[in-house]
Amino acid sequence: MTYRWILRSVDDPNVISDLQKELNGLPEALARALALRNVSSFDEARHFFRADREALHDPFLMQDMEAAADRVAEAIESDDPVLVYGDYDVDGTTASALMADFLRSQGVDAHVFIPDRYEDGYGLGSRGLDRAREIGATLVIALDCGITAMEEAAYARELGLDLIICDHHTPKATLPEAVAILDPKRDDCEYPFKELSGCGVGFKLVQATLDRLGQPADDAFRYLDLLAVSTASDIVPLYGENRVLMAEGLRVLQEKDEVRPGLRAMAQTADLDLADVTSTGKIVFTIGPRINAAGRMAQADLAVDLMLAPDVETALPMARELETLNRERREINDRIEKEAIELAERQITSRTPHGLVLYNPEWHLGIIGIVASSVVEHFHKPAILLARNGAEVKGSARSISGVNVYDALSDCEDVLTQFGGHDYAAGMSLPEDQVDAFRDAFDEAVGKRITAEMLTPAIKVDASMPLDVVGEHRGRFWAVLKQFGPHGPANATPVFHSGNLVLDGKPRTVGRGGNHLKFRVREADSDSRQSYDVIGFGMGNKLDVVRESYDSGEPIELLYSVEENTWNGRTTLQLKCRDVRLESSERVLQKESA
Repeated sequence: MTYRWILRSVDDPNVISDLQKELNGLPEALARALALRNVSSFDEARHFFRADREALHDPFLMQDMEAAADRVAEAIESDDPVLVYGDYDVDGTTASALMADFLRSQGVDAHVFIPDRYEDGYGLGSRGLDRAREIGATLVIALDCGITAMEEAAYARELGLDLIICDHHTPKATLPEAVAILDPKRDDCEYPFKELSGCGVGFKLVQATLDRLGQPADDAFRYLDLLAVSTASDIVPLYGENRVLMAEGLRVLQEKDEVRPGLRAMAQTADLDLADVTSTGKIVFTIGPRINAAGRMAQADLAVDLMLAPDVETALPMARELETLNRERREINDRIEKEAIELAERQITSRTPHGLVLYNPEWHLGIIGIVASSVVEHFHKPAILLARNGAEVKGSARSISGVNVYDALSDCEDVLTQFGGHDYAAGMSLPEDQVDAFRDAFDEAVGKRITAEMLTPAIKVDASMPLDVVGEHRGRFWAVLKQFGPHGPANATPVFHSGNLVLDGKPRTVGRGGNHLKFRVREADSDSRQSYDVIGFGMGNKLDVVRESYDSGEPIELLYSVEENTWNGRTTLQLKCRDVRLESSERVLQKESA
C-alpha cells in the first residue's frame, strides 16, 4: 500500500526552541514531539513525564455524581440487593467486575447481568431489569451502556427500580429519566476530562461512594488492573486522566501479587508474563481478545466470573475455557475475513463505493466487528459487516481518519431501527429488507464526507531528523523518548523521518513466509558510522525497495519509531519501520494542513 507522509503541524513553532532551552538542550525532534502533545513549558513537561494519581480529577465534578454516590451509599447502608448491568465487551465486563467487587466488599448482595449478544442485543434491556425485580433489587447500576435507553429507563420506573447510568458514549439531545446519569460527554457536564472508558466512569463512582461512606477514596485504586485492561482495550484516547490511569494500571499489572487472580490465571493460560506488560499492546492483543471471546462466542458472564474469582485455582478452569473460545474465535475470524474481502472486491468492481456494506446472513455476529476492522485496513474505506440475528440484521461499522461513522449512520436513520457508537466504530440494527437501501444510504453519507486525499492512507510524522540524533547525548534521546508512553490514541508512539540513509549489509525477509523485513542502516555522510537494525513487521513486500538501494547505493528515506530489542541477553535500540522509499521517489514529506 502507498502512504502519504505527513509532517504534523505545530501550532506555535517557538514552543520547540523554548522547550529545548527549558529542558537542558533537549533534542529538537523530541521537543517537537512534546509540542505536538500540547506540552509547551517545563511544568507541563514535568506533568507529562511524571503524571501520577494526584493529577486525577475530583469525581464530584461530574454531573449527577452526588446523587449517584448518595444512592449507592444508601444501598450499601440498607443492605439491599443491587443489580450491576454491564455490556458484553471488555469495557463493560471489566466495569461490571469492578462495581460488583466493590459492592460485595461493602457487604452488598450484588448480582451481575450481562446481556446475551443474540437474545438481548446491545445495551440496557428488559430481561436484565426483570432479573433485578426477581432478586428484590431496588437499584440497577448500568455500566458502559444506557445513555440512549429511553424506553428501558421508563420500564425500570414501572418496575419500581432506581437506575444509575454510567456511560461514556455520545448522548442524544434527550436523556433517559434516571436517578443519575454519569457521562462526561453530556453537554451539561463540566467534568474536565471527557474521554474516560465506561470502566473509568464506574471507577469515579466508586471513588465518590467511598467518600460518602467516610472511607479513603484511594481504596478505589485496588481496581487499577481492571482499569488498565478497559482503557487499553476500548481504544480510548490516552491523554489526561486515561494516560495516568493507564500508567498506574500497567505498574500494577507488572506486580504479580497486586493483580487479581482471574487476570493472573488468564495470563498463565495465554503464556503471558505479566512483568512484560509494559505497554498497551500486550493488553490489546493478548488479554482483551480473550475477555471479548466470552461475549463473542458464548456468555460474557464467564469473563466477569473469571475476574471476580477469589483465587487462581478457582480461576484457572474458566481461563482455560476462555482460551479455547479464543482459539475458536480466531478460526471463525479467518474464514469470515476471507469471505468479506472477496465480497468487498466484487462490490468495488461493480460499483466503486465510497463505503463498504457487506452482508452474509450466516456470519457470526460476535466476529463481524473484528473483521470490519480488517476490511478497513485492507481497502482503506469505511466498512460495515452485517449478519442476521433472528428476525433482523445487526452490524458493526469501522471507519478511517476523517470520516465520522456515527455521523454517517445518523444520515441513514430512516432505514435503521437502532444505532450508536463513536467516531470510528459503531453498531446498528435494521430489517433485512432494508439492507440494499442501507447500502445506498451509507455510501451516499460517506461520499458527502470523504475526499480523494482521505482515500490514500497517511502516516503522521512527529519530526524529521538526522538518524545520528538517536545515538546522541549519551543515550539521553532514548531516556526521554521512553517516557512518552504509555501510547495509544491521542498519544501515539512518535514517528520520525530520516533521509540520506544507506544500507549496512544485505536486506532480507524473516518470519513465516518472509512476511517481515529486516535490514541495517546508517547515515551516508556521517562520521560516526553508527548503524541501526531495522525491523518492518508485515513489510516483506518492501524488500525490492531496500534491495535496490543496497545494489545501487542509492539512499533511502525511512519513517520509523524507536524501541528497545533484547536478544540473547543484550538490549539495543532498533528502528521499527513504518514505511520506506528511495530518495529518488517523487513523493515528498508533506506538511499537515492547518
